[in-house]
Amino acid sequence: MNFDTSLLQAFVAVHQANGFTRAAEQLHLTQSAVSHQIRRLEEMVGRPLFRRTTRRLSLTADGEDLLRHAKRILQAQDALAQHFRSSPIEGTVRFGVPESFMSERLPRLLHQFSRSCPKVRLEVSVGLTLDLATMVRERELDLAVVVSVSGTTEGTLLRRLPLVWAAAEGFERPNGASLPLAYSPLPCVCHRIGVAALDSAEIAWHGAFSSHSLEDLRTVALSGLAVAIFTSDNLRPGMVVLNEGQGFPALPMLDFTLAYSEINAEERGFAVVELGRLIEEARWE
Repeated sequence: MNFDTSLLQAFVAVHQANGFTRAAEQLHLTQSAVSHQIRRLEEMVGRPLFRRTTRRLSLTADGEDLLRHAKRILQAQDALAQHFRSSPIEGTVRFGVPESFMSERLPRLLHQFSRSCPKVRLEVSVGLTLDLATMVRERELDLAVVVSVSGTTEGTLLRRLPLVWAAAEGFERPNGASLPLAYSPLPCVCHRIGVAALDSAEIAWHGAFSSHSLEDLRTVALSGLAVAIFTSDNLRPGMVVLNEGQGFPALPMLDFTLAYSEINAEERGFAVVELGRLIEEARWE
């Protein structure tokens, strides 16, 4: 038995409007047309759906059952239509994200945005050493995930992670010798924080390895060549965390904050708002 959704819409409208006249007005049909649709529906199910008296209109037990199913069908149809409806949103969105925030989840979310807003041109900048905070402030980007010391950046906090000293298992800090350090060039936040911590603790160090690639730094740390500075989620099997008990200075927590270029939210384009909404509502923990 295939139910015409227009019949189900008429049935739900009559129930909600508590009458055929108001339902007809809502559906922009004549009262006789709505009455005809309800008769067709009752003929299909083979049972009366309404009890009609001069004073009131109420559902029969079968009508109550059909109402529950009809609402679910119509809601599912609306959701399906919404999913495949082409968004009217147009424009360009320039989005920046640090390499350390990239995971399988973010590309899937960006793909979802591109499918739901096919008229929007999405330009994504990814890097370990991009100065995303400055790029957002100077409006080179519309929005970006900015990495900073906890509590220092305004915006929507997406994730908070501890910063750690990481090295290969069995790594020993050389006595009296300079500490070999693997890092990304400035303005990398981890570079700036780590070097400042070593200098403040008066620990001699030297740059043993420098790369713009997070994967390169993880590989070097695992090799035992040098110590690297990561957020805790970048630790890999075979790495250990070096702490204050081993003579390393404490490091702060890092925030991953979604920041927008405009101070006034009303200035943001619809495309920027939509991408921001998807990012803010995602679970990043």
